[in-house]
Amino acid sequence: MGKYIKFFLVGIFFGIVLVKSEAVSWYRIFEMFKFQSFHMYGIIGTAVITGIILLILSKQLKVKTINGNYLKVPLKARGLARYILGGIIFGLGWALCGACPGPMYILVGTGVFSIIIVIAAALLGTYFYGILRDKLPH
Repeated sequence: MGKYIKFFLVGIFFGIVLVKSEAVSWYRIFEMFKFQSFHMYGIIGTAVITGIILLILSKQLKVKTINGNYLKVPLKARGLARYILGGIIFGLGWALCGACPGPMYILVGTGVFSIIIVIAAALLGTYFYGILRDKLPH
């Protein structure tokens, strides 16, 4: 259990950052989907750029994963259409409930207990996807 404390602490820090930056605010998300504010686009864009820079640096510095393997991003050989469709479904869910998967748990921690309904629905959807996965086109 002690070896997982660092992940717990990073999760708490991440939650604090998301709350303080208002990234879990339903009003900020609503503004984003109505194209009324740059706030969320700035947060998401900063995260993407930071991720790209850290990935490039980790490749150049030959950083290894926790399992001792070199960090590697596999190339995707499949078409773009499934990512567009998946992104649309994800975006619709995000717009309907006002939270993407990570912040849903943070919202519980901030006292927004109605989000438990959304978490239950997300878990149920994931369960059904697991059942239907072999029958779906991939």
